[in-house]
Amino acid sequence: MIQTEFEFTLPKGYLDAEGNVHRTGMMRLARAMDEIVPMRDPRVKANPAYATVIILSRVIVRLGAVEDVSPSVIEELFASDLNYLQNFYRKINDLEEEETESPSQSAGGEES
Repeated sequence: MIQTEFEFTLPKGYLDAEGNVHRTGMMRLARAMDEIVPMRDPRVKANPAYATVIILSRVIVRLGAVEDVSPSVIEELFASDLNYLQNFYRKINDLEEEETESPSQSAGGEES
């Protein structure tokens, strides 16, 4: 059976309106629609970087006691937590690029 949900712990945590910190959560594997639907959103059309906010809000199924992780929740994350979640998303969805060196790079740089 394939694992479709993955637990994570944020470096700092989401601070809600009541002052509670939520650090642990669950992210599910992304589906094609999770990356397609945000492209229709006017916020993404105005600012393509906003797609990350929408995608993460779609794939995070729980963040501490917060079960409805909306784009506004993602917007309130600390930058280090947003970076962590972006990297975690790439990792669990096998989107990490393999680091390969070209022969000129491994030989010490550019050819003369």
